[in-house]
Amino acid sequence: MTDVNSPVEPLPCVGWREWVALPELGIKNIKVKVDTGARTSALHTFAMEFFERDGEEWVRIGVHPIQKSDREWFTEARVIDKRVVRDSGGHEELRPVIETQVCLGDYQFRAELTLTSRDNMKFRMLLGRKALENRFLVDSQGSYMQSVRPSADAQ
Repeated sequence: MTDVNSPVEPLPCVGWREWVALPELGIKNIKVKVDTGARTSALHTFAMEFFERDGEEWVRIGVHPIQKSDREWFTEARVIDKRVVRDSGGHEELRPVIETQVCLGDYQFRAELTLTSRDNMKFRMLLGRKALENRFLVDSQGSYMQSVRPSADAQ
């Protein structure tokens, strides 16, 4: 049992939407929806090509990091798993899973991301419960509590 009088460092708050960077993937800015209903985080990919490197499975992906933009970014990542994920509509899909560094404001951490087409979704990325766990509290009314909108040239 935790002593309520012992000093505990409070967790920082994030809003329901934030800007993050995925530096290992070369993505400087991508707007995410903070989604406590999603267990795992998800990244929009419009193209996926699987290949082998040093005996491990890798994937080359195409990403549209900015909504309502034709800007494309291609990058590669090692596939660490494949999982069946149920989307908000109840449909199941087998998705590749990668792990990468996420930068949110002044915070950096590693997170697993499933890869899927989110063409019909407003946000190109979801930040799910596992990435938030023991790191952040979520203020469902707040927006951009740990990040600021990047300038047009920073996108």
